[in-house]
Amino acid sequence: MSWFVLFVAGLFEIAWAIGLAYSDGLSDPLPTAGTAVALVISMVLLARAVETIPIGTAYAVWTGIGAVGTAILGIVLFEEPASLDRLAFIALVVVGIVGLHHVSGA
Repeated sequence: MSWFVLFVAGLFEIAWAIGLAYSDGLSDPLPTAGTAVALVISMVLLARAVETIPIGTAYAVWTGIGAVGTAILGIVLFEEPASLDRLAFIALVVVGIVGLHHVSGA
């Protein structure tokens, strides 16, 4: 269950990171509020996950999920470059996330 909680925490990390782009430097109230709520939820879920997952593993997976999801949404929503090199390095982060899950014995 902790890994599922960690995964959801990572999804909320993506949400607050993307929210930053929509908040206009935290000056637009509605996206700023959504960003803040997503940030709090993400942190609370991360805190729950580290009750049973080692902090180093949980933090690496949490930031990895956030980085991969934010990079992909940056490509989809904001027309950021989708070069083969960039996609390959994003894939390496995914390999790292899967590897950490695998070696953690979960």
